[in-house]
Amino acid sequence: MLDNWKQKVRQLKREVYALYLAYQDPRTPLIAKIVVICVVGYALSPIDLIPDPIPILGQLDDLVLVPLGIALAIRLIPSDVLDECRQRAETDLQNLPQNRWVGAIIVVIWIAFMVWLLALLFPA
Repeated sequence: MLDNWKQKVRQLKREVYALYLAYQDPRTPLIAKIVVICVVGYALSPIDLIPDPIPILGQLDDLVLVPLGIALAIRLIPSDVLDECRQRAETDLQNLPQNRWVGAIIVVIWIAFMVWLLALLFPA
């Protein structure tokens, strides 16, 4: 069972990397690039919108949001472009980048949320 999960994780990483490659391809439509950059940025971010230590919700964003975003991006990318990118991703999966900018944005969102929450709990 563990091997099955490892295979699925590897497949997901390959698909995310293929989307990243498709984003860089000039044949990919603009709307697809927008969706791809959001999905790939979130998937590769070292920080989640909902942190994993939060029971159930922490894992739901990874299990629901990322696959839904990937499915939407796949529908928007021309199939010939996606096929080429999948082949490249299969051979070059070791160079998967990390997106620190999205991580920084998520940290800012959490800080803003905490400031808002503190303002509600302790009004001036």
